[in-house]
Amino acid sequence: MSGHSHDSIPTWTWVAPVLAAGLLALKFTSIVPSDATLVLVLAAALLGSAVFAAVHHAEVLALKLGEPFGSILLAVAVTVIEVALIVSIMLTSAPGSDVVARDTVFAAVMIVLNGVAGLCLIMGGRRHFEQTFQLQGASSALAVLGTLATLALILPNYTLAASGPSFSNLQVVFVGMAALVLWGVFVFVQTVKHRDYFLDTPAEADPTDEDVEASPEKPSGRIALFSLGLLLVSLVAVVLLAKVLSYPLDKGIAAAGLPQAFVGVIIAAIVLLPEGMAAAKSAVRNQLQNSINLALGSAIASIGLTIPTVAIVSLVLKQNLVLGVSPTNITLLVLTLFVSTLTLGTGRTTVLQGAIHLVIFAVFLLVSAVP
Repeated sequence: MSGHSHDSIPTWTWVAPVLAAGLLALKFTSIVPSDATLVLVLAAALLGSAVFAAVHHAEVLALKLGEPFGSILLAVAVTVIEVALIVSIMLTSAPGSDVVARDTVFAAVMIVLNGVAGLCLIMGGRRHFEQTFQLQGASSALAVLGTLATLALILPNYTLAASGPSFSNLQVVFVGMAALVLWGVFVFVQTVKHRDYFLDTPAEADPTDEDVEASPEKPSGRIALFSLGLLLVSLVAVVLLAKVLSYPLDKGIAAAGLPQAFVGVIIAAIVLLPEGMAAAKSAVRNQLQNSINLALGSAIASIGLTIPTVAIVSLVLKQNLVLGVSPTNITLLVLTLFVSTLTLGTGRTTVLQGAIHLVIFAVFLLVSAVP
């Protein structure tokens, strides 16, 4: 999260959602054509701005709440945006709409565990040589994430109740509820039962380091209230803009010669970019525990909240929901979970672990673009 004082609301954080709402009003009243190139470019720019604005306001509220509640709020806000983008494509019934949830969730896990984690470890290790974190909290989060990823992305390939890499209706409901319950138990442990497992150890940062930002101040109640309202406006804008851009995105991916699965990579990258930047800033400030909370919390919420939601949508639309990933992606997922276990299994990290995760992330991007 940002290290600056939050005693005011930056202009761009309210201008972006207001402009997005204005464009949506013009579009839905048919004043501007929704398929015009200029309108689509403007909608894409405002979508990105609204995502950043939403995460900024979630950060402000997170500072007001304190850790680890702040990381949870950020994860939930990002997941709402992710679900909106996925459902908007599912509603189009376009080719590939039945696999966009799988592709997005898998991409989110790979981006978080390899891209974000690798970047945090590289940046933090370069500045502080060796960094520490709470082993109990990290191992608990990774156990939850590994279970959710295996149940949601690997198990469907081996069930017999439905054809293909899919669950039957009964199975998808059960797995969706199990994911939601496991996410809820994790949140309870993180915030109540064992909250101290997820807090930074005191006095880790070097106060003489000029590149380390000062601890952010808590915002006032008035600023937090404004941020809550603007967060809601930003999230609604993201949901509606995603609906506007879902079909053009599919066409753009096809025109670029990329596989349909790359849509999931783009969606996951959009929603995780702001939170990834916040995690990297925390690592540079030698607050690696906060980075881990943000990264693993996002991945857990991505599965624990997204899978139940898209399961309900698929049942309502009577649309087949493909969840099982390909053998290639199973290999990458198992490798990622294995390496993450080693990385988070000692309570200490260096740039070497970061380099390993970034190499796996590069391979993931390669096979996503060139299967």
